[in-house]
Amino acid sequence: MVYTEALGPAAFIGRARVVPLRNMGAAISPFNAFLLLQGIETVPLRMERICANSLQVAQFLQEHPKVNWVNYAGLPDHSDHALTQKYLQGNASGILTFGVKGGREAGARFQDALQLVTRLVNIGDCESLACHPATTTHRQLNPEELEKAGVSEDMVRLSIGIEHINDILADIDQALNAAG
Repeated sequence: MVYTEALGPAAFIGRARVVPLRNMGAAISPFNAFLLLQGIETVPLRMERICANSLQVAQFLQEHPKVNWVNYAGLPDHSDHALTQKYLQGNASGILTFGVKGGREAGARFQDALQLVTRLVNIGDCESLACHPATTTHRQLNPEELEKAGVSEDMVRLSIGIEHINDILADIDQALNAAG
């Protein structure tokens, strides 16, 4: 940008500030940058714990008598397990789904009985979260629409966090038992 008499000094200074913001985006405050860096520095550590916890939860659910099925790529019987081993060093993710025996009603009771795991539809948090889609995010759908969306009435989605694994498993176990 070139200063010209026709533009004038005030307009030139104003454009000198606005054009870079428009082209590159606003700069965050130093404190926000500090907080962002603090979070980024610990991502590998958090993900290591989340993936380890998730695998243990999936294995626990596979053996639980009140669970119909478990869908987690970290388990050997999952169709994408080999890809998880090849590309992700066996760390599938922090997300898994499973089916509660007793269908829609049992899924809702399971979610309501959780005490440590938070009832929330978010994913990827440091705390463990649970969602029963048939009675929350997809509650407006009829059975045919649920099936088309890939949501079974017994399905629960878990986003596993960094809490101690014994606490997570104990909460899931008591909620499954309460679900009947």
